[in-house]
Amino acid sequence: MDDHQDDHQNEDSRQDGPIRVPRDFDSLRSVIIERKAAMPKRLAQVAAYALGHPDEIAFGTAASIASAAEVQPSTLVRLAHHLGFDGFSDLQTVFRERLRDRTLTYEERLATLEQGSVADAEDELLTGFIAAASQSVARLAATIDRDVFSRAVELLAGAETIYLVAKRRSYPLTAHMAYAFGKLGIRHQMIASPNGIDAELAGFATPRDAAIAVSFAPYAAESIGQAQALGERGVPIVAITDSAFSPLSGCATHWFEVTEADYGGFRSLSASMALAMALPVAIAEKRRQRGRGGKAVAANRNGTNIPN
Repeated sequence: MDDHQDDHQNEDSRQDGPIRVPRDFDSLRSVIIERKAAMPKRLAQVAAYALGHPDEIAFGTAASIASAAEVQPSTLVRLAHHLGFDGFSDLQTVFRERLRDRTLTYEERLATLEQGSVADAEDELLTGFIAAASQSVARLAATIDRDVFSRAVELLAGAETIYLVAKRRSYPLTAHMAYAFGKLGIRHQMIASPNGIDAELAGFATPRDAAIAVSFAPYAAESIGQAQALGERGVPIVAITDSAFSPLSGCATHWFEVTEADYGGFRSLSASMALAMALPVAIAEKRRQRGRGGKAVAANRNGTNIPN
């Protein structure tokens, strides 16, 4: 039996019932992740390609996308039907809308906000951003795998040096971690040199070290390349990203999926920052318990904060 016959039989065997059709990219990504384990092989293959190359899905033809994903064009149609869409063009509109939203300039995003009721009240604008931040943190609290967090802390606490990899929107997260690591006496290295020696800095990392890499869609190519290069050299990686299909999840020893809400096209970093704040303190506490150094954080729990 070939793959296509097997795919059709697997599709026919799925349970009947109402299908929730995702109409925005974040919802679509969540649905694909929920169903990926049960997807036939070819559908999972093209779904992974779609989440990894959303711009190509938005702009490409069925033939060009199928060729790049190494499937038959009919597989694109079957995936669309599997997800509840009328056809591939219907599915493709979700990727085109994502691209339109993503490429808005900050001035255009402000104009979008002004079209709504927030134009008349700054407190509504503030409320919107607070709500997005609250939603992001609540989602992280409900979905984060505590066992993965514990294993990541164990790994990082044992590292000689922790390397930090992030660019663009993700950079504030590693910048805060670098600050916290410095205050907690944990050896670290930001791979973010102003004079273009990132590769040389990363070259010092060994399997005795570890790296924290952060990137969200659209993924920063430089961060992905640096993380993959570290992984190939045996450096353990803890990743913070936004999808099971993220390029970082494939090279990470442990990874966290963090989905941030947005308001008016401005995406929150609140949940990611909460995780970025928790990791250094948890690492320092683990080292204190081991007696390996790193300033003890027990005093912080008694009211002494990390110095500003």
